[in-house]
Amino acid sequence: MAHSADGGAHNRTASRPADGTGRRAGSHRDAPSRGRPGRTAATAACCLAFLSPGPAAAAPTPSATGSSAAISLPVIPTVLNGDECTGGSGRVAELVPWAQQHLGLNRVWQLSRGEGVTVGVVDTGLATRAGDFAHDVGGSAAGRDCVGHGTFVAGLIAGAPRPGSGFSGVAPGARVLAERGTDTAGEADARLTARGIRAAVAGGASVVHVSAALPRRSAELTEAVRDALARDVLVVAPAVPDAPPPAFGGQSPAPEAYWPAAVEGVLAVAPHGADGSRPQEVTPAGARLSAPGYGVTGRGPAGKGHFVGNGASVAAAFVAGTAALIRAYDPDLTASEVAGRLHRTGYPADPPWLDPYAALTATPADASAGGRTPPGVLLPRAEKSDGSLGRALALTAAGAGAVLALAGAAALVRRRRSAA
Repeated sequence: MAHSADGGAHNRTASRPADGTGRRAGSHRDAPSRGRPGRTAATAACCLAFLSPGPAAAAPTPSATGSSAAISLPVIPTVLNGDECTGGSGRVAELVPWAQQHLGLNRVWQLSRGEGVTVGVVDTGLATRAGDFAHDVGGSAAGRDCVGHGTFVAGLIAGAPRPGSGFSGVAPGARVLAERGTDTAGEADARLTARGIRAAVAGGASVVHVSAALPRRSAELTEAVRDALARDVLVVAPAVPDAPPPAFGGQSPAPEAYWPAAVEGVLAVAPHGADGSRPQEVTPAGARLSAPGYGVTGRGPAGKGHFVGNGASVAAAFVAGTAALIRAYDPDLTASEVAGRLHRTGYPADPPWLDPYAALTATPADASAGGRTPPGVLLPRAEKSDGSLGRALALTAAGAGAVLALAGAAALVRRRRSAA
């Protein structure tokens, strides 16, 4: 996880379709297209705040209905700026947040809710409260999260819906396994991240979300990721840090690759806002997908209220949740095939936008990954006709002709009477 930066809050008007539809199913559209960036169906105010020093800084979150109304939520930090843990939020997002609408989750849940899949969350830990998740939370970091970022990310992946709020995670039926990849203040390093990945895999996770984006390669971290991939575990990580790199002036430029996202086989994710854009400073290298990452509503480590989060680690949470939906919907797919399907079915952009419904319903364009043959489409068997249909159609046509003839005769009689 990247260090926090006092970047302030940047408000930007954004637009997305209000109902979250317009997704692709394979190579065909089965609903009206959701607008490309700049094409509006409704307007919402989007927070492009990077990371504030603490949860006291409030930022607007987009309206859940596409109207101009918005609520102000505290920003979830990635690292603590002092000794005090992140407190709770007293502000509840009562309606469905823009990111969930953007992903069309109500439509997706008709097919899968992620049941039977365990998602590892390697972050700052996880504070648990009754009703937050459909299943008991496991892992060595469960019940401890002073920063709150791990709790926020886990909620985006598998948070259960609550009465009085429109918020829900992508895969509310999935189980979360929390492992720490940082120290208690939220500072990440390669050793802690590698240990967290290994613990999540050992705990039975088939999808692992990692929030860290480290600027230097580590042999220990690379080996942990490769071991996870070898065990058919999909690793999802941010392609860039949550906070933009500082201005370097005449010094060396910011790194173009971050770990573990740069390890071959990891599904690297970039963030975008409600209008599809991202700050110029955030230029992902090697990202295979883009997902909602700015002005995202989620839960914090305490209280019943909500926070707003920003960055690629937030976007990666949506991808990890979608991967859980796919692994529950089609358990025969390998981790590599799930990653390929997510990439191929993304909404056309650079990188493609995450499209959960298309990923669940589309047949892969090729069978190159793992040698799988795409399943065919079963059509109804053609039955031999006994002529009854033709006779029925002939009788119907004859009846219609008789009705028309009688109507014409009656009209002729009326005209003659009128003339007389």
